[in-house]
Amino acid sequence: MRFIVFEGLDGSGKSSLMKALEQELEKRSVKFIRTREPGGTPLGDEIRNMILRKEGPAPVSRAELLLYEASRAQLVEQVIRPALQNKTWVLCDRFAASSVAFQGGGRGISENDVHTLNSFATGDLKADLTVLLDLSVEESRRRRQGRGEANGESEDRIESEADSFHEKVRQSFLKQAAAEPKTWLVLNAQETPAQLFEKLLAAVQQRGLL
Repeated sequence: MRFIVFEGLDGSGKSSLMKALEQELEKRSVKFIRTREPGGTPLGDEIRNMILRKEGPAPVSRAELLLYEASRAQLVEQVIRPALQNKTWVLCDRFAASSVAFQGGGRGISENDVHTLNSFATGDLKADLTVLLDLSVEESRRRRQGRGEANGESEDRIESEADSFHEKVRQSFLKQAAAEPKTWLVLNAQETPAQLFEKLLAAVQQRGLL
């Protein structure tokens, strides 16, 4: 079993790449589940709505971080650890690195505090591989706008933040990836879905994960 996390700015193509990996695992008869943050459990989905909704009072930065950590703790306890113990792969759309990037980088909360809360919420669970789909803020915004026009949905509270916020998030992701090259894979999200999957599959095999 493996625990693989997908990170990146909104619109970077995480969902498409995860789907491609799911199809590969199905071909190989590998058991897997797919989940996401915030959310993935009934409680987590309620917290997700509290975090992302634009109506009503917005949580202050520290409250926002704690909401993410509460959702994460529930997800690890009820979904991720049981799946791994059952020898099932877990593919997760965002995990602890997102709190370092969004609340640490974006909101300016001490990274040490974020890491401490991440450790507590996850029981020190780490991903076998974190895949970062790196995308410019400008391209992320363009893709989000196109997606909104296509499905009629408006951006959530986090997506609606200023470009300067999202640039801090992006740089935090890149910093984290550079610090842990053995467990991170950085992909250029401007490449085609086929190219991205080819590089992901090669990396997974080269690292002995599959």
